[in-house]
Amino acid sequence: MKKNVLIFFYFGMFFPTLLLAQTEPNDIALAKDEFQDSFYESLLQKGIENYDKAITALEKCQKLQPNNATIFFEFGKNYLAQKQYVKAYSSFEKATQIDPKNKWFWVGMYDVCYETKDYNQAIIIVIKLIEFKKEYKEDLVSLYMNTQQFDKALNLINELNETVGKSEMRDNYKLQILRESKYQNSEKDNLIAQIKKFPKEESNYIALIYLYSESNQEEKALEIAKKLETEIPTSSWAQVSLFKFHLNNNDGANAVKAMNIVLESKNIDQKIKHRILNEFLIFINNKPQFDTDLEKAIAYFDTDTAVKVALEIGKFYHNKKDWDKAIKYYEKHLNTNSEDFATQILLFEVYTQKMQFDVLAKKAEDLIEIFPLQPQFYYFAGLANNQLQKFKKASSLLEMGLDYLVNDKALQINFYIQLGEAYSGLGDVVKKESYFSKAEKILKEKN
Repeated sequence: MKKNVLIFFYFGMFFPTLLLAQTEPNDIALAKDEFQDSFYESLLQKGIENYDKAITALEKCQKLQPNNATIFFEFGKNYLAQKQYVKAYSSFEKATQIDPKNKWFWVGMYDVCYETKDYNQAIIIVIKLIEFKKEYKEDLVSLYMNTQQFDKALNLINELNETVGKSEMRDNYKLQILRESKYQNSEKDNLIAQIKKFPKEESNYIALIYLYSESNQEEKALEIAKKLETEIPTSSWAQVSLFKFHLNNNDGANAVKAMNIVLESKNIDQKIKHRILNEFLIFINNKPQFDTDLEKAIAYFDTDTAVKVALEIGKFYHNKKDWDKAIKYYEKHLNTNSEDFATQILLFEVYTQKMQFDVLAKKAEDLIEIFPLQPQFYYFAGLANNQLQKFKKASSLLEMGLDYLVNDKALQINFYIQLGEAYSGLGDVVKKESYFSKAEKILKEKN
């Protein structure tokens, strides 16, 4: 709730001429001069924040013109500046009683309520201010929200959305209100009415689909999605709901069509696109006929910096122990993120599971050349060469890697085990037993 109030003073307008039948003309002029002098003095003192002196000057004015609403208005402003809220409100209220048609007097009362957070009283005043200026309805929405009168706020939001258009603030308020299910039915009715009245307004369909989905009314959500597709054939939002419908019906071909429309759209949030891709990924598990469609879907996210889609898909297949697909997507991710060491390690783990030790050895050794300070690469290079029975090379790589190992007990244990294996292959029993003993000792310390 924010008010921008600009107050103008037209001094001559506020000074009623004193025409007293039994007063001499010279006395009239003298009284008028005294009033104006005191009034201007009050403005001067207020301007330099001498509010007490301003109030003293206004008291002189009040004695001369006790029913001048402007004097009470000025009292109110000075008291408000001093945070004397009761006196300020009373002064502004007195001004409105004398001249109820002056908007700024009511604004003064509103200022006091706003400062004191008396939102219930502010509502009464703002309803009056709406008679002067319809824009105060925006303030009224905020006041209803502050006082938790959500039903009134929702009705007013819908009215303003229809008459002056939507705003981000009101949209946020509406989302807050509709988190409570008791308000959702009336909002559904409102949206249905809006769709009948404005069949080409896409946002109403989207909001209604969302509400039906949130309340598990999937059939009604689908009905609205189909209606949206009919009324606005170019709408990508209709496809969001239709995609899920096709998946539920095991209709992969139409699900792919809907998904591609959504992923191509610039109007749909990336989070929704990620969710759709994830649902499609789960759907096509053990359905290799859709691999090409998945490749195309992933390509839409090539420039997405928020989520590394190929990496996440690699992890998905990794967890399912589908090693070939995990390798495929890890490598796709690493094509453009070669310094992602964590993913390199995940890829090496999969190579190990696949027993592709020749590939593992080459890739690990290549990375040692580029990143010679990363001990994990030495470990996997040593492990792979052990499996390839290149024991001398394995021991050399592992001993070099130990020099870069810092505060990683688990990896240290693995290094010692592989060194034990290497020296076992070389027939050096003493070193073999030494490294196995070191591994066992650290393992006992950990436990």
